Amino acid sequence: MRKQNKGKSGKGIGWLFRLDKNPHKGLLSVEWVAMGYLLLTTVLVLLLYTKMENPTALLMGRARVVAMTAALWLVYRLVPCPLTRFARIGAQILLLAWWYPDTYELNRTFQNLDHIFAQIEQSWFGCQPALLFCQKVTSPIVSELFDFGYGAYYPMIALVMLYYFFWRYHEFERATFILLASFFLFYVIFVFVPVVGPTFYYKAVGLKKIAAAVFPPMHDYFNYHQDCLPSPGYVDGVCYQFVEGAKEAGERPTAAFPSSHVGVSTVLMWLLWHARNRGLLFALLPVYVLLCCATVYIQAHYLIDAIFGFISGTLFFFVFLRLSRNFK
Repeated sequence: MRKQNKGKSGKGIGWLFRLDKNPHKGLLSVEWVAMGYLLLTTVLVLLLYTKMENPTALLMGRARVVAMTAALWLVYRLVPCPLTRFARIGAQILLLAWWYPDTYELNRTFQNLDHIFAQIEQSWFGCQPALLFCQKVTSPIVSELFDFGYGAYYPMIALVMLYYFFWRYHEFERATFILLASFFLFYVIFVFVPVVGPTFYYKAVGLKKIAAAVFPPMHDYFNYHQDCLPSPGYVDGVCYQFVEGAKEAGERPTAAFPSSHVGVSTVLMWLLWHARNRGLLFALLPVYVLLCCATVYIQAHYLIDAIFGFISGTLFFFVFLRLSRNFK
């Protein structure tokens, strides 16, 4: 990325519209990452075309993403300023919500692997933590705190990205590259490692069998069924209702291993560490811990998903940080 003004708040609103002296001519790094993922999954859709329910819709959706990216590139070329650059990058971040259910349309064509992960969980911990955690912790206050942490996932992403845009603009593209590259690498894993998580697998198998450590393979069951357990916890809580509403709106039997909630929020913590903003880092740290715990508490993930989410998030951060070291 070409070096820009740091965009500190003292510059005023006019800074957003100040024309770049050396406007970026080609695609931004985040757009290259998005187009790379789009190309990979397009090839996969074509290979699996006859096995998919509505592959034409997936291909048309990808064509719209390309058109949107091209249109925003044109707008920036006409008016190359921080605001139009932000629009280009922000659009790719917002599209992550569209790409997420797309992973289900791809991985549902493969055989489910939850029975293997549940067996590993049982072998490592001697139990199913996702089954027992909510039974051992029944406090309405704790339940609401966990749901608050889980619901804070997207606001945390927005907060960290806005911090980089307004206070560390010279590293804004680098930070968003690390975030987007991590997201898409998680999505690639989700496509080829079809694990749906406890809320779907426990529902399909039955809690009695799970408690008895019986983990049958489900084969292609989740290709046709999307039923999940209601989240445990304080059902009358505001945060609980928010999380349940989000599940009903966009949850799919996909994306369990590793936990991208844990992984991406770990990347966010490392980005704040990299920026040396200890105040914001320590302010978000309790929310981060609540979020990590919540992934298992609400039965969205196995404990091993959360553990490997932390490991992979840390690994992705340092790999992509190094790859982006020449961004200027």
